[in-house]
Amino acid sequence: MENRMFRRKIYDRMLQWKQKSDGKSALLIQGARRVGKSTIVEEFAHREYESYIFIDFSLGARETSDLFQDISDLDFFFLRLQLLYHTDLLERKSAIIFDEVQSQPLARQAIKHLVKDGRYDYIETGSLLSIKKSIQNIVIPSEETRLSMYPMDYEEFRWALGDEITIPLIGKAFEKKKSLGDGVQR
Repeated sequence: MENRMFRRKIYDRMLQWKQKSDGKSALLIQGARRVGKSTIVEEFAHREYESYIFIDFSLGARETSDLFQDISDLDFFFLRLQLLYHTDLLERKSAIIFDEVQSQPLARQAIKHLVKDGRYDYIETGSLLSIKKSIQNIVIPSEETRLSMYPMDYEEFRWALGDEITIPLIGKAFEKKKSLGDGVQR
């Protein structure tokens, strides 16, 4: 399988959510801007599902936003969504991603009903401050598992450089309480 992104620790936590929730909760990845939330979520959907729809609410596509005005007929809602994104959604094998969900509070509110329906998995992304501001007038879904994402830590940075050796070796020295010298320390 091709590698389309840097290795991130949050990926394993996302896998745990998928296995444990089995569609009974949405996943909200929250964190500062530009830490890789959208990238990791799309890569996860690409690898872990047969199909997915990626809805970027920061683009403000009116046609997509209008779908959330009325979700009383979910069959019709999903039909329209599949047509808009030219994607066939497969029951319990597809994910729908709400990127920058703070830009569309009605989509966030819809999570409760969408999760209850159970056909697909839902992953949301958003920045912490923007999410808090945008939810004042909506019902917050309790059917949501939240994960915080941060910039790369030093180990992830070493992985990005193609170095899988340094951190385990430093760990061994730390366990034995041995100094590795000034060169390594710098």
